[in-house]
Amino acid sequence: MSRVSKPHEIVERALELSTADGCVVIADEESSANLRWAGNALTTNGVTRGRTLTVVATVDGAQGTASGVVSRSAVTADDLEPLVRAAEAAARGAGPAEDAQPLVTGVPASPDFTDAPAETGSDVFAEFAPALGDAFARARSGGRELYGFASHELTSTYLGTSTGLRLRHDQPTGKLELNAKSPDRTRSSWTGRSTRDFKDVDPAELDAELAQRLRWAERRVALPAGRYETLLPPSSVADLLIYQLWSSAARDAAEGRTVFSEPGGGTRLGETLSGLPLTLSSDPYAPGLEAAPFVIAHASGDGSSVFDNGLPLARTDWIRDGRLEHLTTTRHTAGLTGQPVAPAVDNLVLEAGGERSLDEMVAATTGRGLLLTCLWYIREVDPATLLLTGLTRDGVYLVEDGEVVGEVNNFRFNESPVDLLSRATEAGRTEKTLPREWSDWFTRAAMPALRIPDFNMSSVSPGV
Repeated sequence: MSRVSKPHEIVERALELSTADGCVVIADEESSANLRWAGNALTTNGVTRGRTLTVVATVDGAQGTASGVVSRSAVTADDLEPLVRAAEAAARGAGPAEDAQPLVTGVPASPDFTDAPAETGSDVFAEFAPALGDAFARARSGGRELYGFASHELTSTYLGTSTGLRLRHDQPTGKLELNAKSPDRTRSSWTGRSTRDFKDVDPAELDAELAQRLRWAERRVALPAGRYETLLPPSSVADLLIYQLWSSAARDAAEGRTVFSEPGGGTRLGETLSGLPLTLSSDPYAPGLEAAPFVIAHASGDGSSVFDNGLPLARTDWIRDGRLEHLTTTRHTAGLTGQPVAPAVDNLVLEAGGERSLDEMVAATTGRGLLLTCLWYIREVDPATLLLTGLTRDGVYLVEDGEVVGEVNNFRFNESPVDLLSRATEAGRTEKTLPREWSDWFTRAAMPALRIPDFNMSSVSPGV
């Protein structure tokens, strides 16, 4: 066999080797760079490269079409035929695939399909790293310690099918997590950023934000569990609404198994979920949050289908002006439910037309309220209501008459994001944010802060 090493050549060769009725090949060329630091000093840095090849074989039979999926990393030319044969064997050994559909056709080829993969490296931090060093110096002189990491990944995905699709997408994914601690470790706060290239991340700004929060924490106030007016920052809103998106499969709703199920049958599509003019959407072309404009499915599941690989994606409004507009569907589940095809997109944006920043929302707080930093350890309690539980972390602050007056203890919360949308009384200005809990899986989000008049802090937590 001729030697092939370029991603598009590997895709073409795998398709040539296929003897199945249908075949999808996905080559992911991955590179990453990272920095880590502790106690105001860099500790490690590194650069990695990798390749993963996924082959989907489809086999037609009297009972229907079966599929077999095999993925392997570090694939060389000699590994191709065994990989293709393994996918075909898996398909022939499987029963008919419930989600079987004709493979996608008619999508114009990407003009850069045969180009070399994009790569990241340590140069992505060329401007960020010196600025981080300056932040270390300021933190040291200010009596605080900075801990955290920055990572940047660039994945070039090449997708080819036996029906003629030849598609390519380059996805940069950068994130920064930064903790500031007092030297005695009794005070801590966190901030994070999502970025495509680290050119829009200012360590000085982040350090100043954390320094202010550590000053707030110099005064401690103990509060009991209860319901409090609470300002949820964009990061917390993102964590809650990402989980809501993951729980919005149309089939599950139609079968009566989720918060989006209508009692007695059907779904809640068309129902008003919020009195605020909230629009929750996903758009592969959202500026600064760009994501793959076509389906890339390495496996079939509740919200994805390998048969949909290459299907074009467009903006989808999940909620529009407070009204539930769409639930996630594949072509298969759209047919089952009678709903339009609406695959998930790898970003999420909540807009409400608000203009206030989080600081301005704090200043507009009358009486007593809480300001959160972030949420973590989020787990589902009841899928029928999408009741979630979790903990606050790295700073809960007491707001009185428009000013932060101290830090309070952490809490466990019990809330449903769907219910929160119905009770929110104010949404601030939408801004790019990094979800704290789900950032390993989902980083492209833009959210406003939300004011909740009665957020349920169900118990006091000893966590920090």
